[in-house]
Amino acid sequence: MAEVMVPRGPDAAGAWSQGGVALGHRRLKIIDLSEAGAQPMIDSELGLAVAWNGCIYNYEQLRDELSGHGYRFFSHSDTEVLLKGYHHWGDRFVDHLKGMFAFAIVERDSGRVLLGRDRLGIKPLYMTEDADRIRFASSLPSLLAGGGVDTRIDQVALHHYLTFHSVVPPPRTILRGVSKVPPASLVAIEPDWHGGYRRPVTTTYWEPDFTRHDDRSGWSEQDWEDAVLESLRVAVKRRLVADVPVGCLLSGGVDSSLIVGLLAEAGQHGLKTFSIGFESVGGVAGDEFRYSDIIAERFGTDHHQIRIGTERMLPALDGAIAAMSEPMVSHDCVAFYLLSQEVSKHVKVVQSGQGADEVFAGYHWYPPMGEPAAASVPGSVASYRAAFFDRDQAAYSALVSPSLATADDPSELFVAEHFARAGAETGVDRALRLDSTVMLVDDPVKRVDNMTMAWGLEGRVPFLDHELVELAATCPPQYKTAYEGKGVLKQAARKVIPSDVIDRPKGYFPVPALTHLEGPYLDLVRDALYAPAAKERGLFRPEAVERLLADPNGRLTPLRGNELWQIALLELWLQRHGINGPAV
Repeated sequence: MAEVMVPRGPDAAGAWSQGGVALGHRRLKIIDLSEAGAQPMIDSELGLAVAWNGCIYNYEQLRDELSGHGYRFFSHSDTEVLLKGYHHWGDRFVDHLKGMFAFAIVERDSGRVLLGRDRLGIKPLYMTEDADRIRFASSLPSLLAGGGVDTRIDQVALHHYLTFHSVVPPPRTILRGVSKVPPASLVAIEPDWHGGYRRPVTTTYWEPDFTRHDDRSGWSEQDWEDAVLESLRVAVKRRLVADVPVGCLLSGGVDSSLIVGLLAEAGQHGLKTFSIGFESVGGVAGDEFRYSDIIAERFGTDHHQIRIGTERMLPALDGAIAAMSEPMVSHDCVAFYLLSQEVSKHVKVVQSGQGADEVFAGYHWYPPMGEPAAASVPGSVASYRAAFFDRDQAAYSALVSPSLATADDPSELFVAEHFARAGAETGVDRALRLDSTVMLVDDPVKRVDNMTMAWGLEGRVPFLDHELVELAATCPPQYKTAYEGKGVLKQAARKVIPSDVIDRPKGYFPVPALTHLEGPYLDLVRDALYAPAAKERGLFRPEAVERLLADPNGRLTPLRGNELWQIALLELWLQRHGINGPAV
């Protein structure tokens, strides 16, 4: 299992076992590069062991606090702070952590195991259970390598993948035998009286409140801009904690540009920044260098323009699909994969702008959620579904094999249940809460983690600092949806970066060759869908596949995803990870 994760941790390996518990670890050295920071880390005095992935940005402050309580430290790593923190505060030690993390802590004497995942799910954590054992890992392919996993397709997850814009909410994954620990969750695995273990118990330790707070009711738009900018300033500074240089991905959009501006403001001279561009295909431009160049020049960064020729795209697809812990249909994946390959030659840590759209309402579907028609929960669901869902229930039934069809519409039921929960009273607040705690986690954030870590590169996302997210959640929706989205952030950004970058049209990570399927890309898709493994699996109705292949670029989802690419990517992922046999 650990061997599969060598790319995620290329610097060192470790293993530890006792009784019925074993931990394996692959290390990416960022903090305390010495052997004192190696994992699994064992604290014999406290009787604890830990293996984890991530970074605790406030570890030095916590270390000082714990030293004041009498704890002695043998390393300078954030790993040891987890052990001491757990011993001192118990399970709620996570409340003290500012950072991204997925951990497993073992109590030597009792055998108790505690798994945990950070508040916004920046670091992944997967599990599989059978009658004899429970296994967990940072990646789904790592669990597959352990063998004995039920790899049949989860019907509800398939519905989410094909309907809820390829987002499969936790705890489900596309495979029946694998679950994922939800963000902001702890999983306690307690020993029983017979020397075995009880069923894992999952608890949620954090959730953002999307209601207005009385103590901020008098804030003006200017007050909100100042508060947001100060919170982001803190978040960016926090993410400089490292014993190696920290770079920044610079797309040329307002989000990454603002991070670069704040890093420069924090005294990061000669900051390494990186932009990627592709060849234009079918009239679709493949780069946004003119905007990233403005920022690189303004702040005097050590800027790297990475130009990717079309000949590199096809070979990189296989590597990108191999790096996916779950099937990810976004064209960004291969772009991030190639970008990370190049960036990893220069730095081991980068800050990145993911999350701003979901936290500050940057997408086109948020303003309609503020209309009177979307005020009620059913109205919110209808408005959100019209913009975000890939297909209706009739189209879904016409696409998948009858054995995989669902009687109800589990994706709409999921959204309706989420929207109905207390703590978000307007349509915009409901959509932002769903997107920032579910969609963001299982699309952009997972993409960043999987593609950067494929090259031993750690991606840090300041817009997902939980204190910034908490602040933004309480901000009146009209300040966020203003100025064609992200209003409060754009206005705050004017104090730091040039207006040319703020007032530009909204950009995306353009990967023209995958937006417009032709030539070898279309051949790849056709081969995957006609492969013997695909026929044996029987996910899709043959006539539906034929219809899509006959007009490969003719059917796009409401969010302009290619329907053919969506079904082909699922088959490509299953085949790449050696998952064979009937789907049911």
